[in-house]
Amino acid sequence: MKAVGLILSNIHDKNIPELTSIRSIGSVPFGGRYRLIDFALSNMVNSGITSVGIITKSNYQSLMDHVGSGKEWDLVRKNGGLFMLPPFSDNQDEVYETRLQALNNVMNFLYRTPHELVVLSDSDMVLNIDIDKVIDYHIEKNADVTCVYNEMVLDGDEGRLVSVIKTNVDGKVVDIKTAKPEKAVKAKSVINIWVFNRMLLINLIKETLSRESRADFDLDLIGKNLNKINVVGYAFEGYFAWITSLSKYFKHNMDLLDKKVRDNLFNQKYMAVYTKVKDSPPTSYRANAQVKNSFVADGCVIDGYVENSIIFRGVTVGRGCVIKNSILMQDSIVLDNAQLNCVIADKNVVIKSGRNLSGCENMPFYIGKNSIV
Repeated sequence: MKAVGLILSNIHDKNIPELTSIRSIGSVPFGGRYRLIDFALSNMVNSGITSVGIITKSNYQSLMDHVGSGKEWDLVRKNGGLFMLPPFSDNQDEVYETRLQALNNVMNFLYRTPHELVVLSDSDMVLNIDIDKVIDYHIEKNADVTCVYNEMVLDGDEGRLVSVIKTNVDGKVVDIKTAKPEKAVKAKSVINIWVFNRMLLINLIKETLSRESRADFDLDLIGKNLNKINVVGYAFEGYFAWITSLSKYFKHNMDLLDKKVRDNLFNQKYMAVYTKVKDSPPTSYRANAQVKNSFVADGCVIDGYVENSIIFRGVTVGRGCVIKNSILMQDSIVLDNAQLNCVIADKNVVIKSGRNLSGCENMPFYIGKNSIV
């Protein structure tokens, strides 16, 4: 494979402050046993990318604990492998603020790699994509840059500005701009997976930052060079989710209760989603347990009623509890006779007996890590 991978693990932390005050967005738990970065990492290694750098910034201890040496993704190698890239460059002692600054800070990594192509990916999204096909398309079109887009309906509820592109009949990008429409509009939305010719990326970064230190990646590095370089768009049509707010995090976890979504993400041939393996015992369903339409990980003890919920590893649900439409993260404990509806409980939360907690789909009730309620 001629590509090296680069994943930005912190670039969208501000979108979900509830979940990222103690961790990077890449290490946010998802779907009972995964972290968000698992999808970006798995997409790369499934496509034969064996050299991957993760650009860090802050709160990345849990991310390092999760990815470790890269063993679960077969990235423990003599040549290539997994690289945790610090937020500072050799000649820069300020933490980056923009995507371009982040890439500039890992310029030495880009110079040293022998690969001809660079695959960039954010870690705030859930999808299973064959990057091999994106690279093949990039080569077929003789492109300098390929951006992956998803044609979706934007309604201003994405939590941030979204870059949208226009393409001609040959797939060449002829315009790129940012949008946050007030009413629903269908657009080709850039999902922040890019393929670059490596030396071109290096030169574009240097040239763009020489003009403005806080330049925008999409508008300045790409948009202002559309007439100079060949930028093409690759349409991704599978399941795609942006984790751009707490309500979106709740919604897209709940999407996993739909078999079609699970099959699209986890049942693709030769495209597994890998994560850190833990040797937990099977979940124990006690005499009073009733579970309906829920995603339950291993190592749990269930002795109550659970419906339409995502239950992470090691969770205890006591006798007489009623858990509906909720997300309980790792090692949380719900004591007897508590009732939860539209609740997100972070790791190691204890909910005392008899508590009745409720949110709603658009505003789930969030309980911070290690809290006792």
